[in-house]
Parts: sequence; C-alpha cells; structure tokens
Amino acid sequence: MSLGADPVKLILHTTGTWALRLLVATLLMTPLRDLTGSLAWLRLRRMFGLYVFFYALLHFSTYLFLDQDAKLSAVWHDIVKRPYITLGFLGLLLLVPLAITSTAKAQRRLGKRWTRLHRLVYVVAGLGVCHYWWLVKKDIRPPLAYAAIFAALLGYRWAQRRRRQRRADRESALNRLQQPMELAQQRLGAVPADAGVGDRYAELESR
Repeated sequence: MSLGADPVKLILHTTGTWALRLLVATLLMTPLRDLTGSLAWLRLRRMFGLYVFFYALLHFSTYLFLDQDAKLSAVWHDIVKRPYITLGFLGLLLLVPLAITSTAKAQRRLGKRWTRLHRLVYVVAGLGVCHYWWLVKKDIRPPLAYAAIFAALLGYRWAQRRRRQRRADRESALNRLQQPMELAQQRLGAVPADAGVGDRYAELESR
C-alpha cells in the first residue's frame, strides 16, 4: 500500500483525525446513555477515551520521531513559536491525567473530584479543533464540522446540568414547604382523633 509522496504528513493527518473522531465517540456516550437508559455506553466511553489518548500520543510521536528526527530543541522551538503546535501539545498534556484516572478505582478514590477533572475533555476538544483549524489554513470545513459537533455536545451537557439543577431546586423548595406542614400535623396528631376542634386548640395552647 502506497503512502503517497509524503508518508509522514499522511500519518500525521490520519492519527490526528482519528483522535478527533474517537473524541466525538467518547462524548456521545453520555447522551446515548440518557436516551436509552443503558449503562453499557459508559463502559464504551472509557475504552474510546483511552483510544483518544493512544491516537493523540501516536500523532505526537510521529511528529517527534519521523518529522523532527527526535530533535528535542526543534520540537521545543515549534511548541513555543507555532501556536497550533502549542495548542496540540497542551491538549495532549491534558489527556494524560484523564487517561491515568480512567479506572474505576481512580473514580472511587477521587469521588466528585473525578467528575470535575474529566470535564477537561471539553477543553481538550476545543484545543484539538483549534489545532486542526490553524493547521489546514484554507479548507476549514472539516475542523468547522468538528467544532459544531463539540459545541452541540457541550450544549447538551449544559442543558442537562441546568435541568438537574432546576429539579433539585424544586425538590428543595417543596421540602421546605412540607416541613412546617408535617410539624403541624404531628402536633395535631397528638390530640385524640375524636376530639372536637376546640379541644384540639385547647390542647395546643396548653403546651
């Protein structure tokens, strides 16, 4: 199979594109879980997330060893001087803690902090799109499509979070209303059920 006139460029493009595709797949797992009610999607989410890290690492390794011949000074110069490489490298760095803490054991140990940490995946998505956008320069349709998909997924998550917050606020308000009513019922319940209204109030006033 021929890799064309510039095989390194083809490998860089292929690994980078697959990293973005798998990132889309990773972020789709939660909406699919919500729509179907099946937790199996969450198991796939972890697998897809690790594949994202693998392809991003392969993308950077191709750049490091095949494009730059492992010249760290040249790589560092590119990271500092070329914004699209800066953003891509930052996205790779942010994927490292997400990959390390992808296990069920890490999730239990971190608790709520795990959820906050893994929201960084949306930052990674934004960095990946910007990296791709600045790289192609002319035909921006592919990175624009990814940007639209990630924006829609982020909007969905935001809407779901707002819906859960409103539901929690309503339940909290209802509980606050029910507490004085329950207290009054408990006080009235101490008086015999066959007592008259006057007897009930007399009992309450005597306390």
